[in-house]
Amino acid sequence: MFRFENTTAFYLLAAIPILVMLYLWSVKRLSQRKQKFGQINLIDRLLGDSNTKRNRQSVILYLVAYVLLVFALANPQWGFKKEKVKVENCDIFIALDISSSMNATDISPTRLEKAKRFVESLIESRKGDQLGLILFAGNAYLQMPLTSDYAAATLFVKSANTDMAGTQGTAIGDAVDLARRSITDTEKAQRALIIITDGEDHDEGALSKVASAVDDGWNVFTVGVGTEEGGFVPVISEGREEFKTDEEGNPVTTRINVSLLKEIADAGNGTSYLLENNNDIINDLNTQLEKLQKRAVEVKSFSEYRSYYQYFLGLALFILLLDFVVKSNVRWIR
Repeated sequence: MFRFENTTAFYLLAAIPILVMLYLWSVKRLSQRKQKFGQINLIDRLLGDSNTKRNRQSVILYLVAYVLLVFALANPQWGFKKEKVKVENCDIFIALDISSSMNATDISPTRLEKAKRFVESLIESRKGDQLGLILFAGNAYLQMPLTSDYAAATLFVKSANTDMAGTQGTAIGDAVDLARRSITDTEKAQRALIIITDGEDHDEGALSKVASAVDDGWNVFTVGVGTEEGGFVPVISEGREEFKTDEEGNPVTTRINVSLLKEIADAGNGTSYLLENNNDIINDLNTQLEKLQKRAVEVKSFSEYRSYYQYFLGLALFILLLDFVVKSNVRWIR
């Protein structure tokens, strides 16, 4: 397995355009000074055109040497010893509500966008665990099975939107059932389901389904998104943004169902949160997740790496030495 030990070194490559601009600026300044001194063609004939070419070649060599030194600093490595390591992790499913009420703007910028940012932060904090993603509205959809591919998980979360929901509603019970069916491993271990929703339009069987999940070793946590004051639900009609209305034409106000979310968390041996400060919730949630019984899994990883920075360093020094020797020979010949 190939890797760079110090990837932050590549930020130094950003200096290359600056160095090129400084060189071009110095060439322009020199040309202006020549114009003040006399005729440029005559001066170039006296100084020799080869001097300008050598300077340009030196600059190119210096830039190549600089790039090689950056790669040496990044320390390219190749893993050559692979061994099996036992690690302990949790199986965590995240169920994200994508019903139309999540478009309400009582939380800035919208409930859904706020929830997605929270999930992204949660994924970042749970690296090392197996994570799965469920999207639900009127029905629940397995967007991503349990995986350690956190980049893919983040990508799926970012792409989630309310247009992906086939039917409207908030089928929390379906999300719980889908999470349970998605686990095929019979090994006894505690698992977590984190439900992120405003809790509106719930099905009446949600609490009984959560209780059944607890019997199978699940812990269910809820994260409420929205305010009790509520907000209107924006919809697009004929290319214009309007608000969802009831049968009488009045704008529909959507409010968070705090009591339901607390009941679900209590029935699921979990904790209920209101999405206000991401960091505080994630810190407390991680504390709760660490208490769960983890399962041991065997993974293969590279334990020893061989460094190859010296080849880049040696080539860079050779280029600098070559430029020095060429310039010295030119001066000696003169």
